[in-house]
Amino acid sequence: MTAAENLRRKGAAEKGTAEAAVLIGGTRYNLPVRKGTLGPDVVDISTLYQETGCFAYDPGFTFTASCESKITFIDFDKGIVLYRGYPIEQLAEHSTFLETCYLLLHGELPTAQQYEVFENCIVKHTMVHEQMTRFYSGFRRDAHPMAVMVGVVGALSAFYHDSLDIKDPAQREMASIRMIAKMPTIAAMAYKYSIGQPFIYPRNELKYSANFLHMCFAVPGQGYEVDTALASAMRRIFILHADHEQSASTSTVRLAGSSGANPYACISAGIASLWGPVHGGANEAVLMMLKEIGSVDRIPEYIKRAKDKNDPFRFIGFGYRVYKNYDPRAKIMEKACHEVLETVGRHHREDPILKVALELERIALSDDYFIENKLCPNFDFYSGITLKALGFPTDMFTVVYAIARTVGWIAQWKEMIDDPSQRIGRPRQLYTGATERAYVPMEART
Repeated sequence: MTAAENLRRKGAAEKGTAEAAVLIGGTRYNLPVRKGTLGPDVVDISTLYQETGCFAYDPGFTFTASCESKITFIDFDKGIVLYRGYPIEQLAEHSTFLETCYLLLHGELPTAQQYEVFENCIVKHTMVHEQMTRFYSGFRRDAHPMAVMVGVVGALSAFYHDSLDIKDPAQREMASIRMIAKMPTIAAMAYKYSIGQPFIYPRNELKYSANFLHMCFAVPGQGYEVDTALASAMRRIFILHADHEQSASTSTVRLAGSSGANPYACISAGIASLWGPVHGGANEAVLMMLKEIGSVDRIPEYIKRAKDKNDPFRFIGFGYRVYKNYDPRAKIMEKACHEVLETVGRHHREDPILKVALELERIALSDDYFIENKLCPNFDFYSGITLKALGFPTDMFTVVYAIARTVGWIAQWKEMIDDPSQRIGRPRQLYTGATERAYVPMEART
């Protein structure tokens, strides 16, 4: 044990800090237990290998705290999500998305003056370099918008050389502002390219969410006014997706950033991770399931299949993988969903996919099987329906998620850069392959 470690252990003992014991090969090793302001205690295993010669084994790191963070707290058992201590329900009800961005980035809600300065900074950077429009024509017309996002966001580092030095706080701040400002523009351009329409430039007199909807759905030659109810739903979608603690994509951003990679590359890596169907693609998977069901009269058939333990079919968008009882985001999204459906009117509600969704919702909230197995419609279910009702195709769902999550990724990345204990990420492994063996020439192999 090093002298520094001896001092740390001595200090912990003097403060009455709890310790955990592990018995390996008949020898007892004491490990300090760290306490956060909220949530479970954490056994500090940072010196485990040094002291015992053993690694900890935790596939997926689902029980390992990879960092210390002050940004987002989630209690999956109680259904609590806090951004910098503020309940997500309150932020979704009262906050603007950019106010939530400021909170995540700086730790406190802004004053009126701070908010004005921050909003003006974002507005100044909503445009993308005109040469970047050529990137889009390099993709096939039917390219998935997430593939476009990964490429274009990564390419930002080729255009903005004045914000690549991660050791310079001013450059880190500029990169943060640029990505939050430009992500809706980049995403809307990906959508417009996929449907063969001309790009629509930002209108900076519009609020963040309304501006995004305008860039997606306005066309030259005719006026387009963003409905306030739809913009409000978009705002809530952005706020609810802004951060979710150490998710797969956030951990990807932190891991990429730990190597010293530039911020644009790190966010591009996060987008790639988010693309996965069990992460950001979950609400897209909901719509694919609804399309598979196809019509209301086929719902009983699929419910029967879901109840059959021998049938692999399971409903997507019902129940909670990590939340034990309740996801607070789902209730907010449910309200936004029905507001959007009411706003878009009968024509959209007659869409067969939305009719299937609404009938499934009704059944899930009243059927004993769904209730007993805690299979309520979840956040992904409602966000998927809402995005479809807003007019987005399913392959844009994860793109919308990426716009919102960008601020969370950036906040986590900046926190990691400022953490003096941060080292380059290097997970270890339990090797179960062949032991050392000699090379055999091809002619001698059997």
